[in-house]
Amino acid sequence: MREDVEALDIRDVTANWVNAEVLARQIDERIKALADLSDTPLFFGRLDYLHAPGADRAEGAEGERFYIGRRHVHDADGDPMVIDWRAPVSQPFYRASKKDPMDVALRRRFGYTGGDLTAYEDEHLSDPAEAATTSKLLQQEIERPRVGPMRDIVATIQPEQDEIVRSDLSGSLCVQGGPGTGKTAVGLHRVAYLLYAHRERLSRTGTLVIGPNRSFLHYIEQVLPALGELEVKQATVDDLVAHVEVRGTDEAAAAVVKGDARMAEVLRRAVRSHVTLPTEPVMVVRGSRRWRVPAYELEDIVKELLDRDIRYGAARDALPQRIAHAVLVQMERSGEAPDDRVQDAVARNTAVKAAVKAIWPPVDPAKLVLRLLTDADFLAEHARDVLTDDEQKTILWAKPARSVKTAKWSAADAVLIDEATDLVQRTHSLGHVVLDEAQDLSPMQYRAVGRRCTTGSATVLGDLAQGTTPWATRSWQEALAHLGKAEAHIEELTAGFRVPTDVITYASRLLPHIAPGLTPVASVRENPGFFDVRPVENDTRVIAACEELLRNEGSVGLIAADARVPALAEALTAAGIGYLAPGEETTYEARLTLVPASLAKGLEYDYVVLDEPRAVVDGEPDERTGLRRLYVALTRAVSGLIVTHAAPLPPQLA
Repeated sequence: MREDVEALDIRDVTANWVNAEVLARQIDERIKALADLSDTPLFFGRLDYLHAPGADRAEGAEGERFYIGRRHVHDADGDPMVIDWRAPVSQPFYRASKKDPMDVALRRRFGYTGGDLTAYEDEHLSDPAEAATTSKLLQQEIERPRVGPMRDIVATIQPEQDEIVRSDLSGSLCVQGGPGTGKTAVGLHRVAYLLYAHRERLSRTGTLVIGPNRSFLHYIEQVLPALGELEVKQATVDDLVAHVEVRGTDEAAAAVVKGDARMAEVLRRAVRSHVTLPTEPVMVVRGSRRWRVPAYELEDIVKELLDRDIRYGAARDALPQRIAHAVLVQMERSGEAPDDRVQDAVARNTAVKAAVKAIWPPVDPAKLVLRLLTDADFLAEHARDVLTDDEQKTILWAKPARSVKTAKWSAADAVLIDEATDLVQRTHSLGHVVLDEAQDLSPMQYRAVGRRCTTGSATVLGDLAQGTTPWATRSWQEALAHLGKAEAHIEELTAGFRVPTDVITYASRLLPHIAPGLTPVASVRENPGFFDVRPVENDTRVIAACEELLRNEGSVGLIAADARVPALAEALTAAGIGYLAPGEETTYEARLTLVPASLAKGLEYDYVVLDEPRAVVDGEPDERTGLRRLYVALTRAVSGLIVTHAAPLPPQLA
């Protein structure tokens, strides 16, 4: 298939050089999409139907066989050899069961080692004599050691995951999922499915995956390309709102107030305050004639634009046309017959432009936010009955900046500027947005993301128990309302495929203290995993635990409170053990990653050493946030976890 594309001759099919460039780029993208992936088989399953799909079963139509894979593969004649996992005919591979065989006689799973076919496993779903069994190959694939970036799960998608993946594009979806339930993978595979089912629409409107940080995005960045999808963009929320350079940080109390949805009303008032009702008429001179638009008529025009509550910039653009229209009405009454060109000329008249500048001046969003944060009177005027006096004092800067460029903006300030920018000019909307680790977003950050999908849909992924910011989400209903998707359907994944039974059982001791309403994750893995809690005297014993786990196959993560990372880095270096930073790709030669607890979210390792749980809790502004951070750190292991501690463990783990 790749050679056929490479051999295409486009010299005689392009009308001009522009078409040629576009077509050449499309061919290059197609070649990239057809690239071989090492150790990745083209097919992983087979379905033998009792009857040909779509055929009339009453006529005794013969069955049909399909091989299921990551990509559609056809032979030299164009006949399909492997069916894309997203095709409707592939759906029973994930959904069929002994109770509902979906007309499938046989489902075969193939096992691979390093790209070589090494095993297969059959289920005769329509045979009443055969009992339902748990797939050994499925368990092996789920538990396979993880080295390198996150990989796709097309061979192991479960029925409840498949329902979410294949949900319709028209509706937004929120997935609450505990550690190891596969919510991130489900979100990414949903993007791949939607691009398959609605390619033309989404190629026109665009798709975006939003993650919590760069390390996380680097970890997941190969999943979609492995499925042949190269056009999906990835970003963090900070990337979306990067109108200014972020060089400062906020105290937790200030960040909470700045992230509160009430700030949207403060900004709206501040933007609209620039409008001044006219007190003078506008005199337009054209040739020997003068046309006067009285102040009361101008006031009516301005009030009508304000009442429509459209974007500030759009209303400002409309104002000169409205004034010009008032002049044209007078011209017509006097017997003239002006056309659109005359109206445009009047709108560009010097007197009209001067009136618009005085009535509806341009607003710079960054300057507006800077004034709100540095001018106590200006903030008080527009935050009246919205923010308390103490809240206003909390967000005011102690040292006012001279200009937008010299200001030490924080991440929360950048979100405020994005809100103000949208009040002035509408933000471009995409066709579909996937928002992962959403539980850590503030209401204002939700609004920033929601602006990017006002005319599209969203898939929101997260776990309320893993919210580790002071403004973490309290309920998905509240979060979805801020996102502008209050009608979104909420699904909950409770079956754990990644975290071993003993590990998730231990971590779930924290749930009553951090998210009492959530259902604990139930591990479906037969292997309980390796788990141990060890008192240690010094860092040497922590390093010894890492060396012990490195004797196993797969990746190892040493997770510690951020303040402990420098000391552990020094101890690893002294022991002659190389290590990676989060986001750096593990290889068979470098399998140990030193992970600050603040960056552990969303990452996974075959084995984890968790250093000093008490320090992880104490590293956060309050105990609840600290316990949530600890919950995240405890649930990063796929095969085994060693908890080391010199200080007493938090009592919630007792």
